[in-house]
Amino acid sequence: MEKEKTKKKNQSRFATNHYRRHRNLPLTNIHTLYNHHANKNHHNCSNPLACIGCNGGGLGRGNGGGRGVKVQELSKLKDEGSWLHCGYHLTTAIVAPALLSIPFAMALVGWVGGVLCLTMAGTVTFYSYNLLSMVLEHHAHLGKRQLRFRDMAHDILGPGWGRYFVGPLQLGICYGAVIACTLLGGQSLKFIYLLSEPEGSMQLYHFVIIFGALMLVLAQIPSFHSLRHINLVSIILCLAYCACTTAGSIYIGKSKKAPAKHYSVTADGVNRLFGTFNAISIIATTYGNGIIPEIQATIAPPVTGKMFKGLLVCYAVVISTFFSVGISGYWAFG
Repeated sequence: MEKEKTKKKNQSRFATNHYRRHRNLPLTNIHTLYNHHANKNHHNCSNPLACIGCNGGGLGRGNGGGRGVKVQELSKLKDEGSWLHCGYHLTTAIVAPALLSIPFAMALVGWVGGVLCLTMAGTVTFYSYNLLSMVLEHHAHLGKRQLRFRDMAHDILGPGWGRYFVGPLQLGICYGAVIACTLLGGQSLKFIYLLSEPEGSMQLYHFVIIFGALMLVLAQIPSFHSLRHINLVSIILCLAYCACTTAGSIYIGKSKKAPAKHYSVTADGVNRLFGTFNAISIIATTYGNGIIPEIQATIAPPVTGKMFKGLLVCYAVVISTFFSVGISGYWAFG
């Protein structure tokens, strides 16, 4: 029993050392290392690439010990996805309930300003994400595949910036997003509960706990690539509630009991200036996506051109939902 525990502990240590030493190698080299270290006699190999970790304290420590583990398995990023799966991930990372705030943003700048902001933000973000994916492809071809924003910052800005600036910044953004989504999920569950039980006694924190527990279960999914089916369901649901929102806005706007509305921007001076900044920030953050490198790392090689196809799928959904919800909501309520 003790021998078995020691063996598992050594395998875990070897896998950690293997990941630290080889995490920046291109995918083809990773597969070479994996197949190489699986060979018990790999310490006799003359392949300099495969023996990077064999000499000088690597996985085998020059003694032929240890077994290979793929980097993607340790980092929860499996490179098995297609461009369509990439489109699923990109779409669900952008299309979120926050898009329901677009009519409010348009009310701050009017018809021309609202449509212009939506168009410009969509154009700029699409170009930026495509340019970022091309940079990632370029570094992958150079033999330095980057799986996270921290990896990019480490190579471009230096190790200090990657660890102490980009890392905490990305962690803070993700932390805030998780909290906001958990609260929103809890509120949505409570709303569904009140529809069926108007006099129900359950409080909001009960539903927040339920939703948080569900998120903990989903967090145990072994890899980012494994989320592709869940993300497909998410896209279908996003299209459904956007369609319902658009149809509801059109119905209310055409009904005899439609609320009084006007489309002129009433604020002036400083209030109008701050309202414009507020509208721009709402629309810009709605288009935001903070996991481009992680999504691209799920694509099976060769990755050239696949990210662009995924972005086309993503923005086909983004444009159809953002503009339909924003324009119909602003038209119906002003």
